[in-house]
Amino acid sequence: MIKAAIIGITGYTGEELLRILSKHPGVKLTMLAGRQTSPERLLADIYPKYKDLNIKCEPLNIEKIKENADVVFLALPHAVAFEVVPKLLKAGKKVIDLSADFRLKDSDTYEKWYKVNHTGKDYIKDAVYGLSELYCDKIKPAKLIANPGCYPTTILLGIAPAVKNGFITNGDIIIDSKSGISGAGRKAVEKYFKEEHPNTRAYNIAGKHRHIPEIEQEISNLFGQKTIVTFTPHVIPVERGMLSVIYANLNKKITTSEAIEIYKNFYKGKNFVKVLDENVLPNINKVVNTNFCEIGLSVDARTNRLVIVSAIDNLVKGASGQAVQNMNIMFGLNEETGLKEII
Repeated sequence: MIKAAIIGITGYTGEELLRILSKHPGVKLTMLAGRQTSPERLLADIYPKYKDLNIKCEPLNIEKIKENADVVFLALPHAVAFEVVPKLLKAGKKVIDLSADFRLKDSDTYEKWYKVNHTGKDYIKDAVYGLSELYCDKIKPAKLIANPGCYPTTILLGIAPAVKNGFITNGDIIIDSKSGISGAGRKAVEKYFKEEHPNTRAYNIAGKHRHIPEIEQEISNLFGQKTIVTFTPHVIPVERGMLSVIYANLNKKITTSEAIEIYKNFYKGKNFVKVLDENVLPNINKVVNTNFCEIGLSVDARTNRLVIVSAIDNLVKGASGQAVQNMNIMFGLNEETGLKEII
């Protein structure tokens, strides 16, 4: 039985981790913690639906976590993990960090986009980017997982087969993404419902969103050369769910059915990615509360572009579900354990 701790239980991703791990047949939750200033509370006082789960939410105590956990999930704001990760790794613990703190391989890039000093530079090289379907072999022996962002997850899963099979060009990639409001956190959700629901709007346009360097880093790795993308995110009036539409120029003649066949072969055996048949497109309702990513494709022969549509639940496959999938890989479990039926 894997002993697991969650640090940062009060946010959306912490709650999702609790929801999944409390039902996971191979996991025993041994410690739940808030941040350093959080008082000890009964879990039922935070989430009444877990009144039968006999565990408290405690102040952050690294020494106690060291004694009681094999794996530690960090569901903390950006820049908070810098202090926690080194102590846990030195104690021999496996760490899955859901923030952006170790995703970017260049600390200067991190500091530019996140506007804080990166004090964990020495551990960047040890962090494995935890996109489960693409980097399973690297995840298996890893001690530190940098769990991907939600937008990058839906985009990278959508574009990877086309890049790796060489039928799109490295240039003029345009990405239009729409996210449920939970992606911005609880305070943003409260503000949205109070001030603007059911509004839909674009935000952080023209290269201002902090996920851009992560998206470009990973697509560049797939191409083997530097990539720059145009990325426009939107908020839509649903709590959760994410849909990305990616436009990429083709470099050879290919039909929609041929592209779909290539994608299905690429994700063969990867049971959390569903490549849909021709003329069938993903929608958020099909993936909400699941760890699945649905992908639909269409070749626009008129413009010579591939149009990719990818949908996930931003809190599950885009965050906590993928984190648990990575844990399963790290501990030699079937990737689907505890994730197949989590609604």
